[in-house]
Amino acid sequence: MSIILKSAAEIASMRQAGKATAAVLKALVKEIRAGMRTDELDHIAAAEVKKQGAVSSFKGYRGFPGHLCVSVNDEIVHGIPGAKVLKEGDLVSLDFGAYLNGFHADAAVTVGLGEITRPARKLLESTRKALEAGVAAAREGVRLGDVSAAIQTSAEEDGLSVVREYSGHGIGRNLHEDPQVPNFGLPGQGPVLQKGMALALEPMLNLGTWKTKPGADGWVVRSADGSLSAHFEHTIAINGGSAQVLTVE
Repeated sequence: MSIILKSAAEIASMRQAGKATAAVLKALVKEIRAGMRTDELDHIAAAEVKKQGAVSSFKGYRGFPGHLCVSVNDEIVHGIPGAKVLKEGDLVSLDFGAYLNGFHADAAVTVGLGEITRPARKLLESTRKALEAGVAAAREGVRLGDVSAAIQTSAEEDGLSVVREYSGHGIGRNLHEDPQVPNFGLPGQGPVLQKGMALALEPMLNLGTWKTKPGADGWVVRSADGSLSAHFEHTIAINGGSAQVLTVE
């Protein structure tokens, strides 16, 4: 089960990991541009997380070679930074986790480079909105299914498909803990959220099918039909009856 943060001090400690994560993503969003190789983003993340006094949660995790995940266009998650050159009009998902004070935090953002299409803009806006819906639904005493349903309802009302094979998760002393947090589900089902629970909510939405296919490197996951995908994520703690977002500066 997800770690239960038992005191304000523990929440504050995990909040520092969240601030470090947010700072890295802020630096990446500031520097990303067309013509950049994705491994340049990895170098920026490595330098920034060191500046924050933290380390990457991803580097070496189950053998992952990068400090962050960089997933482009139809790539949903787990893209390995490398020689790929970013282009004007690309959608780029940046997923990063920081480990500090004995706690992990995890967050993601998708950005469009330069002029992007109207459907791509809608995808970004709607995925961000779906994350906000999940955060708003997460509070002490509700069921996990209420959070999943809020994300799904927001996404599908905007005509987008919800990736089903990958989900959010509990987080804390370990990067991935129980429970899994699907981005679809039925209200009133699943475990009851308790004060002190820490969760990573991360809707992954596609313009086309929700189905996925693995990439050749064994890490990256793509939309099965090649449609654009977006990914937004925050780490939250159930605190004072509602959700406190930890991955903000």
